[in-house]
Amino acid sequence: MAIHPANKLSAHRIRSSQFPMPLAAHQCKMLGKSTCLALLIFLRSLLPCLSALAPAPAQLRPGSSLSVEDHARPFLMSPDATFSCGFLEAGDNAFSFSIWYTNAMDKTAIWTANPGDPVNGRGSRISFRRDGGLALADANGTSVWESKTSGEGLVISLLDSGNLVISLDPSSAAVGHAVAWQSFDSPTDTLVPSQPLTKETRLVSGYFSLYYDNDNVLRLLYDGPDTSSIYWPSPDNTVFQNGRTNYNSSRLAVLDDAGVFVSSDNLEARASDLGAAGVKRRLTIGQDGNVRIYSLNASTGDWNVTWAMVAQPCSVHGVCGQNAICEYQPEPGLRCSCLPGYEVVDRQDWRRGCKPIFEVTNCSQEATPPEQRFKFVKVAQTDFYGYDLGYNSSVTFEHCKKLCLEMCTCAAFSYRLTGFGVCYPKGTLFNGYTSPNFPGNIYIKLPIDFDASARAVSTRSSEGLACNPSGPEIAQLQGSPDTFQRPRNDAKWSYLFAFAGVLGILDVIFIATSWWFLSSKQSIPSSMEAGYRMVTGQFRRFTYRELRDATGNFKEELGRGGSGVVYRGVVDEGKVVAVKKLANVSGGDEEFWAEMAVIGRINHINLVRIWGFCSQGKHKLLVYEYVENESLDRHLFDTDRTALPWRERYRIALGTARGLAYLHHECLEWVVHCDVKPENILLTRDFDAKIADFGLAKLSKRGAGACGDGMELSHMRGTTGYMAPEWALNVPVNAKVDVYSFGIVLLEMVMGCRVSDQTTAGGERLEMSEIAQVLRQVVDTRDVVRLVDGRLQGQFNPRQAMEMVRISLSCMEERSNRPTMDDVAQALTACDDEDEHPAYRT
Repeated sequence: MAIHPANKLSAHRIRSSQFPMPLAAHQCKMLGKSTCLALLIFLRSLLPCLSALAPAPAQLRPGSSLSVEDHARPFLMSPDATFSCGFLEAGDNAFSFSIWYTNAMDKTAIWTANPGDPVNGRGSRISFRRDGGLALADANGTSVWESKTSGEGLVISLLDSGNLVISLDPSSAAVGHAVAWQSFDSPTDTLVPSQPLTKETRLVSGYFSLYYDNDNVLRLLYDGPDTSSIYWPSPDNTVFQNGRTNYNSSRLAVLDDAGVFVSSDNLEARASDLGAAGVKRRLTIGQDGNVRIYSLNASTGDWNVTWAMVAQPCSVHGVCGQNAICEYQPEPGLRCSCLPGYEVVDRQDWRRGCKPIFEVTNCSQEATPPEQRFKFVKVAQTDFYGYDLGYNSSVTFEHCKKLCLEMCTCAAFSYRLTGFGVCYPKGTLFNGYTSPNFPGNIYIKLPIDFDASARAVSTRSSEGLACNPSGPEIAQLQGSPDTFQRPRNDAKWSYLFAFAGVLGILDVIFIATSWWFLSSKQSIPSSMEAGYRMVTGQFRRFTYRELRDATGNFKEELGRGGSGVVYRGVVDEGKVVAVKKLANVSGGDEEFWAEMAVIGRINHINLVRIWGFCSQGKHKLLVYEYVENESLDRHLFDTDRTALPWRERYRIALGTARGLAYLHHECLEWVVHCDVKPENILLTRDFDAKIADFGLAKLSKRGAGACGDGMELSHMRGTTGYMAPEWALNVPVNAKVDVYSFGIVLLEMVMGCRVSDQTTAGGERLEMSEIAQVLRQVVDTRDVVRLVDGRLQGQFNPRQAMEMVRISLSCMEERSNRPTMDDVAQALTACDDEDEHPAYRT
C-alpha cells in the first residue's frame, strides 16, 4: 500500500523531534534579529496546536512514534476517517493504546493493546520501530506490549474496517506474507462489522468471555477466581433445545454492516434498527457479562443498545458474586444484595460477593447435634443456580431440612412445591437470583445464636443500603416452611416506647440513605446502566391499581377491537402509555406468563414496544408505548382528511412488511400475528409504521414458523375482509395467514379504500376471486392508474404502485404459492427510492 503524499507529510510531522524549518537568512535580515527570534518562538509555541489540527495519516513507515503527552492527536486514522488509533484515557494519569470510532462521543475502544495494564500519562510512547515492530513503552522505558513483528519493507496501516495491520509495503522489494500482524487476530472485548470471531479467538471482559467451546457451540463463560460456569445459551437445555447445532467445524461468527450477527452453530441475531443505512455498529461483551450490539447515533455521537444476548441480566453467572442475590429493578435495572448473615466484600465491585459475619467452625468435629447448633433463615422466591449436593424429589420440607443439617458442607437448601416437594441442598451459594416467578425459596444455614433480623437492620442503616433497600424476606424456621418464630412480647412498656423511638430514628436514616443511594446509583457501575435499561427498563409488571390510577379509572378510550379496549394512561411521572384491557384471554396465569415471557423479548423498530403488563386475577392488561399519530385506517379511509401522500404510504408498507418479517423469521420465538389490518398499524409523528397487537394469538412452535406444518388454534382469529381462506377450512394455519392479510392491506394503501367495500356496477359486493382477476388484468396491461387512489391526483410512483399490486396479488394466491414476509420485505426494499418519486400524471 503506497503512502499518499499528504500522509507522507503527516508521517514526517508526527515525529516529536521535528520543528518548522528556520526562516531564511535574508528574511531575518529584513525583519531584524529580535523580530526574527520572537517570530521563531511564536511559531514553535503554535506547533502543538498545528500538529493536533493536522489530519492523522492512514499509514506510517518504520521510525514513527507518538508520545502519550500528545494523546489528543491520533497515531493513525483510517482513510475514510471512521476509525482512529492512539492513546485513550484509562484512568487518572493512565492510558491505553487503542482503536475507536472517530465520531463517537465517549471514544469507546474497539480494540486495546494493553487492557488491564495502562501506561503512565507522562513519558510513555507508542513506536513503530525501524525493525518493523510496533511497541508500547511505559514511562520508565519498559515494554508493556509489542506486535512481535520484524522485517524489511513493513508499513503500519489503519484500514476502513477498523483493522490495524502491519504488512509489506507493495512498493518495496521485500518478499513474504502480505500481512505480518493484524488487530483482528487478537480481539479484546469487541467485534466490528466484518471482523471474524473464530475458534482461535475470544472476546473477554473481566471474568466473562465469549468463545467457541470444543463442541463447536458459541458460549458465554464466567471464569472467576474460585469457580467457573457456562451461563449462555441456557445450560439447562440441550444444544438443539437452544436452537443451535454442534454439527459444524468452521466455528466462525461475524457481525455485518446491516446489524446481523451470524454464527456457524445456527445462531442469528439482528439489531432492532436492522436495515438503517450507514449506521456504525459494534458488538461488545460488557463488564456485566452480557453481549450487546450497539449502534452509533450519528447526530449525537452516543451509542444505543439495539440487541442483547442475555435477555435477563440476573441469569449471568457471578454478576453479584458469592453469597449474594441478584434482583431486577425498574431503576437502575439490577440490584445486588447480601444474604442474611453476610456482608459485602467490596462496595465498588459486587462480583467479589459477600462474606459471612458469623464465625465459621469445623462442624465435623462438633459433638453437639446439628439441630442444636444451626437454624435456617428463609429468603423467599430465591434460588442459586448449580452447586447442588444432591437432588431429592417427592420429599417433605422437614426431610429436606434434615438433609442439609446433617451435611457438614451444606450452606443452604432450596425447596419448592411443584406438584411434589423438590429439595436441593447447596454446597456453595453462587449465581443467586430473586424472581416473582420462582415457585420456591432458599433457606440459609446459620449458627443458632446468630440474630439475623437484628443484624439485617443494623447492616441496612450503617451501610447506606448498598445491599438491598428493602432487604430480603427474613424469618426463622420453626417446624413447617409457613410457620415461623415470632419475637416475644414480654418487654416493659418503657422499653417498648424506647424501641419504637429507635425504630423511628432508623426509619429516618433509612429513608435518607435510600434517597442518597438511589440518586447516586452506587451499586451499579455506570458502564452497565445502558444495557440494563434496554433489557429491563422496557418491560415491567404493573399492579391493577397502578394502571387504574394511571388511566384515571380507564377514562380516555383510544380504540377498541376484538382483543380488548385501549386507554390512554400516564405512568412514571409523565410517560404517556397505551393500556389495553384484554378480553377473552384463554388459559390461566401460567399460560399468560408464558406468553408474556416471549412477547417481552420481542423488539423491533416497526413493532409497538411493550413496556409491561398486569396479571392479577381476572385482570389481564398490556402496557404499550403511546404512538401519537393514530392508526393507518384513520388516515387511509377518512374522506374528511387530506389524502395520505404516496411517499408515506410506501414507507408504511415497507415498515409493516419488515415488522411482520421480524415476527415470522427473526425474533426469539416465531410469532404469527393473526389479525393484520390497518387498525393494527399505528403511525408515529413521522409516519413510521408500528404494528400493534402482535403476540396475542397463540405462539407457533419453533419447528413450524412461517414454512412449517402449521399450528392449532382454539378458535378463528382475525377480522372479516382480511382473513385468509384457510381459516374457514378448519385446517392448521401458519404465518401465511399474515401474508394474505398484508396483501389486502397493501392493496388498500394503493386504492385508498376498503377492499371488502368493492362492488360491481349493479351494487353487488365483489368476491375475492373477482378482485384477483382485476389485479391480474392490471399487471398484464400495466395500467395501474385506474387502481390508485384518485385523491392523490396523479402524484404517485408508478413503478412502486405496480410492484405493490404484484405483491398483493401474490399474497392472495393459494397458501403454498404465497411468498414469505421476508420475500415481501425484500421486494419492497428493492423498489424503495426515497430520494426520487416520479409522479404519474394523467
